[in-house]
Parts: sequence; C-alpha cells; structure tokens
Amino acid sequence: MATEQTEKLITVTPKAAEKIEEFMKQEEDNPQYLRVYVQGGGCSGLSYGMGFEKQPEEDDIVIEETGVKILVDSYSQDHLKGANVDYIESLMGSGFKINNPNVTKSCSCGSSFSTE
Repeated sequence: MATEQTEKLITVTPKAAEKIEEFMKQEEDNPQYLRVYVQGGGCSGLSYGMGFEKQPEEDDIVIEETGVKILVDSYSQDHLKGANVDYIESLMGSGFKINNPNVTKSCSCGSSFSTE
C-alpha cells in the first residue's frame, strides 16, 4: 500500500466529498474508504466503479482528498490519473460523475470508455 503525495491521481469536489461522507454514514459496517476503480466492460472497453471499503488492499494507493480517503488499485491507476470525482444534481437526476482526461473514446450511452 502506498500513499500518493505528489501529482494528484484523483481529485474530489467539495460537493462530491459531502455526498460521499453522507452515504458512508448510512452504511452499517462503518466503511473508512471510497474505492474508485476501472474494470473491463461496456461497448468501449472500460467502465468505472465506486464502492466503500473498510481497509486497503496490498496494491492500493491511498489518497486523502477533501476529507475523503480514496483507494485506487494498481490496474486502475493509469486509467484514472488526473481524474476528478464530482456530484451532479439536475432535473434529469443526480449522481457521481467522473471527469477523466485520459478518455480517448466513449460510447453514446456514456457508461463506458477507452484510454490509450
């Protein structure tokens, strides 16, 4: 497990941090970390995932950003470098949005992407 201190792997907006903390408090098992990851799937090859964890795994980088402790596994690190997690509220709905500068192609449904 390493702690990312230099270049920001992931940033979190204040609104997203507020919602993450709110959702964490609703969890029964008292999670301490938000995991942000990339997995294979979708029509463009990759998709995002987020979930709560009680502790880091051996290959995780731990980032503390806007009061939130984030875990990123070694596979996801290259795909998420420079990404920003935001929380959007609109008439169409609300939810987390990951803005990722590494995306070279995304599908029309907006749920999958590819990087170089």
